[in-house]
Amino acid sequence: MKFKWRKWIRATHRDFGYIFFGMTLIYAISGIAINHLDDWNPNYKVTRQDVQVVLPSQPDREDIISMLDELETDVKYKQHIFPAEGFIKIFIKNGTIEANLRSGKGILEKVEKRPILRPMNYLHYNPVKWWTYFSDLFSVALVILAFTGLFILKGKTGITGRGAWLTILGIIIPLLFLIIYYK
Repeated sequence: MKFKWRKWIRATHRDFGYIFFGMTLIYAISGIAINHLDDWNPNYKVTRQDVQVVLPSQPDREDIISMLDELETDVKYKQHIFPAEGFIKIFIKNGTIEANLRSGKGILEKVEKRPILRPMNYLHYNPVKWWTYFSDLFSVALVILAFTGLFILKGKTGITGRGAWLTILGIIIPLLFLIIYYK
């Protein structure tokens, strides 16, 4: 009886694909988000808004809370500091207000957690030891998926035909980037 290795390759590729479908999405989506850290914050949505505050030159807690009540109802006071003469920084729940006490011009900055991307990024950074082991298992599975994927098809579209050229191209592209940019 002849061993049907292609059958086992297909079964392995299929089953690993199913098992690691969620992990693949998590790492792919969060990887794209993390690749663009210079363009945006994938974990938090930060909004900035110009505000006009009316405060005395040396406000106390009660002055600030009164001003916040007039400014916006969902802003909760935490504390404040004076980073420079004539300026105040007010820490509020999920944000800050920085203002010039003389002119009253300020900026309200609010920070909100991104509900889907933040947890994905958390997992991408391997937060706990057992998750690191699972991520290592996923990495091994990706290697197996890559190799089994080479041998699923046969003939002119498989690894002995067009698949060989595409595989070579997939190896050359990262090598070119290394040659050009790695120093």
